[in-house]
Amino acid sequence: MARLEVPRPATFVTLTGFMGVGKSRIGRELARALMLHFIDLDRYIERRTGISIPDIFRHLGEEAFRQMEKEAVRELVGKDFLVLSLGGGTFLDPESRKALLERGPVVALWASPETILERTLRKPGERPLLQVENPLERIRTLLEARAPIYREAPLHVITDGRRVEEVVAEVVAKLWTYAKAKRA
Repeated sequence: MARLEVPRPATFVTLTGFMGVGKSRIGRELARALMLHFIDLDRYIERRTGISIPDIFRHLGEEAFRQMEKEAVRELVGKDFLVLSLGGGTFLDPESRKALLERGPVVALWASPETILERTLRKPGERPLLQVENPLERIRTLLEARAPIYREAPLHVITDGRRVEEVVAEVVAKLWTYAKAKRA
């Protein structure tokens, strides 16, 4: 039987950006739009370890978690037909960043610190890095430090005040433009 070829701009797409910018939600819908599998890296690590991300931070420490992230990225870049949503700190690791940039298009999602705070407050216990007295200031500080690294992604989309469908449509359009430029 002949294999059906689905027209799509990429068969492996990575979403990066700060916590609360919409990587998981956008990633799920982007995967649906491109007819690809979806993996949220944090959920993947939780399933593999049987431990929640907050508990990994609490009991094993951030360094152990970052090592788990690195190992998971190393494994997943070998897959195909995948939209991979990273944790907010994954792309900061030079080895993971290099592997992901070489593997396929990386899309950085962006939102304002105020939007990020509003979104992350919906599930406060799931954000170990925001367990501080002034989470908005912490978001601003971390975002400012991480922004130059997120800017290494070739594609960028702002999610503030936008519907998921609108963001996904923009990501898909940018992926097609990116794919055409790569072929040229």
